[in-house]
Amino acid sequence: MHTVAVLALDGVIPFDLSTPIEVFSRTRLPDGRAAYRVRVCAPVREVDAGVFTLRAHWGLDALAEADTIVLPGCADPTVPVPVEVTDALRRAAASGTRIASICAGAFVFAATGLLDGMRATTHWIGAPLLARMHPGIEVDPDVLYVDNGQFLTSAGAAAGLDLCLHMIRRDHGSAVAADAARLSVMPLEREGGQAQFIVHEQPPAPAGATLEPLLRWMEENASRELTLADIADHAGMSPRTINRRFREQTGTTPLQWLHRARIRQAQHLLETTAHPVDRIATQVGFGSSTSFRDRFKRQVGTSPYAYRRAFRGGERIA
Repeated sequence: MHTVAVLALDGVIPFDLSTPIEVFSRTRLPDGRAAYRVRVCAPVREVDAGVFTLRAHWGLDALAEADTIVLPGCADPTVPVPVEVTDALRRAAASGTRIASICAGAFVFAATGLLDGMRATTHWIGAPLLARMHPGIEVDPDVLYVDNGQFLTSAGAAAGLDLCLHMIRRDHGSAVAADAARLSVMPLEREGGQAQFIVHEQPPAPAGATLEPLLRWMEENASRELTLADIADHAGMSPRTINRRFREQTGTTPLQWLHRARIRQAQHLLETTAHPVDRIATQVGFGSSTSFRDRFKRQVGTSPYAYRRAFRGGERIA
């Protein structure tokens, strides 16, 4: 039987902790036998989980006996990870143990150095901090999970469930994983990635930046088919100069900034109106619904229809 060790540290997020326990404990093989043995391990006997105190039956030595170790998220990812924890995880990795993290558990994982040189993910809110704290990791904030083979990372709490189902499918095939998904009232695969949940704010201009009036004008006129020449004329600059000023003050180009403004407006309309997608494409300034759908998919990670279905609900809307 495959042994899964769930590592609990002080500040552990209860949902992140319970997800692997629930999913792996309930997974059954075709003949009805349990597919996994689950153990909650901790460096101390009692762990503070915020709303309750957890008493762990197994210590760090149990990690050496596990086939898979799951690292749930902790409330404060900046808290230093105990040396005995990182050492135990490194020893387990050296022996071939699979290690997976949920949400901010990626910070615990990253502290071991095992993710250096690899692609990884975490909750989109924490992704910039993870990238700053561990520049050796290629942090991808758009995906639900990343599978590097022995080492896996997932985004927020719900994405931890996606990752658990993915590992079950790797271990025992799609049929067993599909049964586990049905017990969790969860699709085996969700459409899109984490990008659809990210709040795409515009790159801010520094306080007092000379572009502030122009940015307001562009926001108000995003529905027009503005060209770089139109923007430069309004600003009283040449296209070359306006491009340089934009990069200096916003880190992007005028047209990229404008497209982000349009996509943000489209997201609002998809969430709050029943307008057809073709009408929204025109309303926010895209020349065609095809170009709108393509750009929306590239930036948000899913289609306009799927985004509306996820974030509006209620009646069916074209």
